[in-house]
Amino acid sequence: MTLSRTVRVLLVDRADLWRSIVRKSLSVPGIDIVGEAATPEAAVRGAILLRPDVVLLDTYVAQMSTHDLIQELTVRAPGVKVVLFSDRTDHLEAVRALSSGASGYLTKDVSKAALCRAIQGCGSGDLPMSRRMAAMTMRHFVEALTGASPETSPERMDLTGREAEILSKMAAGMTDREIADDLNISTRTVESHVANVLRKLGVRNRTAATRRFLSLPTMRTAQTDRGGSQKVATGS
Repeated sequence: MTLSRTVRVLLVDRADLWRSIVRKSLSVPGIDIVGEAATPEAAVRGAILLRPDVVLLDTYVAQMSTHDLIQELTVRAPGVKVVLFSDRTDHLEAVRALSSGASGYLTKDVSKAALCRAIQGCGSGDLPMSRRMAAMTMRHFVEALTGASPETSPERMDLTGREAEILSKMAAGMTDREIADDLNISTRTVESHVANVLRKLGVRNRTAATRRFLSLPTMRTAQTDRGGSQKVATGS
């Protein structure tokens, strides 16, 4: 993967040993660890002062809930992308993270190569998440979208049922060929649907469509309604 610039990363984890391990894993060309933090306060301060491209945030940070911290980081340091780094493979945790404003969700069983690829991809606008996790998360969002309010329903957005389905598969990182094979339709038909989706959402590419999809108010409240308190960069 050829990158035009180095991705600046802030590591946030309360454990010194784990930060050391991650720092070593990310010591590759194209990634620059610009700082580390062990507390929410230090994380917010570092994001404001250092202006990293990506904050790699551990799930367990004392004194503040992870999701409150994600919101604080995105508000206090606009433009910084927060990627939650978790040992949980529950897709509902990913739903909550994305709904709080995170730009991605990675699990700690990810390989070193996939982790580096995900961070570099996030700096370029990709969605850092495994294909399996993305598929489950997008399925959850589509189910929420189906029962959306009039303001956020596919009909109000002028998306047909098929276009909403195509959008969810785009957000899960599937290519036009993969979508065509999955839906048993031609690639040309998929391309036509994708073009319509981009036009109706007022965006130019798949990454922007994914972020538009995740930014819907329905997506941000989906986890509460269900009882809760982009290209996939990893390629796994």
